[in-house]
Amino acid sequence: MFRNRNPKSKYYKIQIKSQFQNPNKDNKVYDIRERTFNFAKKILELAEKLPNSRTSQILSSQLVRAGTSIGANVEEADGTVTKRDLVNKFVIARKEAKETKYWLRLISDKYLPSEVVAPDLKEINEIINVLSAIINKLRK
Repeated sequence: MFRNRNPKSKYYKIQIKSQFQNPNKDNKVYDIRERTFNFAKKILELAEKLPNSRTSQILSSQLVRAGTSIGANVEEADGTVTKRDLVNKFVIARKEAKETKYWLRLISDKYLPSEVVAPDLKEINEIINVLSAIINKLRK
């Protein structure tokens, strides 16, 4: 998934495209950069669906901040100088993913029907698992 440090460059690089083909042909994206970017777009759409009350706007703001920062931290990981910094960016992305999961659970049923939020909860759980696997692999 990750290239070793390029001898001509002092930065770590994340591969742009996944090397793995999707065996199920379900059009699921396996590239973590693209997956977190698409998830951020879904979070923005979900935030637009929330009612216009004071409380839901606060929750919307928190959801958008956490949900969009996952991908931002994954992008920041590309180009880090040290392996420690690379791991740290993925750890921060996982923390933001867990926070996003919390806000989605809070919004579910209270402000939006659970069937509207369920696909995003499923996706965030998968993203958390992928980020955890990346962190564990990098720490070895």
